Amino acid sequence: MKKYLGFILYLACVIGFSQNKQILYGFSEIPQSLLQNPGGKVDNNWYFGIPLLSHIHANAGASGVSTYDLFADDGVDFNSKLESIVYDLKPNDFFTINQQHEIFSGGFAYGSSYNKNEYISFGLYQELDAIVYFPKDYAVLVYEGNQNNINRPFSLDHLNGVAELISVLHVGYNKKVNERFTFGVRGKVYSSIINLRSVNNNGTFITKPGDNNVYDHIFDLDLSLKTSGLVNLTEKTDFEPNDLTKQILFGNNLGLGVDLGFTHQIDKRWYLDGSLLDIGFIRHSKNVESYELKGDYIFEGINPFFPEVGSGQTADEYWTEIEEEFEDLFTIDTVKTKYTTLRPIKLNASINYAFGEKLDKECDCTSEDSEYLNRVGLQLYAIKRPRLPQVALTAYYYRRLFNGLNIKAAYTLDSYSFSNIGLGMSAHLGGLNFYIMADNFLEYNNIYDAQSVSLQLGFNYIFN
Repeated sequence: MKKYLGFILYLACVIGFSQNKQILYGFSEIPQSLLQNPGGKVDNNWYFGIPLLSHIHANAGASGVSTYDLFADDGVDFNSKLESIVYDLKPNDFFTINQQHEIFSGGFAYGSSYNKNEYISFGLYQELDAIVYFPKDYAVLVYEGNQNNINRPFSLDHLNGVAELISVLHVGYNKKVNERFTFGVRGKVYSSIINLRSVNNNGTFITKPGDNNVYDHIFDLDLSLKTSGLVNLTEKTDFEPNDLTKQILFGNNLGLGVDLGFTHQIDKRWYLDGSLLDIGFIRHSKNVESYELKGDYIFEGINPFFPEVGSGQTADEYWTEIEEEFEDLFTIDTVKTKYTTLRPIKLNASINYAFGEKLDKECDCTSEDSEYLNRVGLQLYAIKRPRLPQVALTAYYYRRLFNGLNIKAAYTLDSYSFSNIGLGMSAHLGGLNFYIMADNFLEYNNIYDAQSVSLQLGFNYIFN
């Protein structure tokens, strides 16, 4: 298993940087906002994204802990910090990374010459998404050992996580039915490059005193790790990153999905919108290899099965001893069974209020075709995850500073923080559009203390 773990770490380092894009959502001057709501407002006749530069997104987050908590140079002993993290974190705390890179994109309006009320958008993007939950009882067992935990059952279902690297080819349709209602739908073809999935694990480990000062180490195991697209890469002796890029379009394991969205103009100032994204699946049937560890095991021994951390061993010696014990005592079954994964469905919904109309300079009255300079609103976001849904609530303020420059500020309550302030800007120079967005500005004085960071930027050429 070492080569698999090494490859996974390599993948995370090379590619890696939540999926919530609360600043981009509803920012209709940016064509990529249609990826967040296919039924959103459209502000261009046609556009094309600058290839490989039209949308770059990276996000990393952890609930309940930050890098600073463990590595801060504050005079506190490292082991004391590690101990605090082990005992403070809960099984529902998680670590996540999400990265997207748009390869190409475009869109165009069509319809009658006086009313182009339909719009087609399309593109291809690559996405890395991973979430790993904190294995609480595993961490306590490794940290304390089991010598001082006689008769304590350790729950093994705390092992829970998924990771995937995919590409998505998509085509969307948007129609403005009338002045009050717009709807949209987007079809997607998923191509899974790598998938790792370890969920629905069960089992316990307990140490009980036996006869003649001998311990009974009792394992009740039902653990599994499913993988696809990994075995063919790890078996290569000359692996290179372009081995992944070759699989971006129509790789080995395919799936289908759909996005749905709408916008309802309640009155002149108020409107409501919402979307459901990634309603779909991926079928994993090629380069599939899964690992299972199941059954009841009882072992007798004088020494504890898991020695305490820091008991005179280096970290490498500790893990080497544990690995050798497992290889001697357990048999991991390797199976090549096909499996299907459902996409993590995402929900967006917002209520919005526009104000601050431009005034006609000649008559000092409101023009019929004037635009509102300001907008405020509340947005709800949720994503389905293996343990619990992740939910975020955002309040935002949007301002059209002048023709070609728009900004948006957002305050978000989410699983990471109650003080997430983000800013976004969209600028037009002729037909060229550039946008940039970032989160957690309050943490930028010490970025290592931030529990999540997010960045988005891109270039498009837009024709209005």
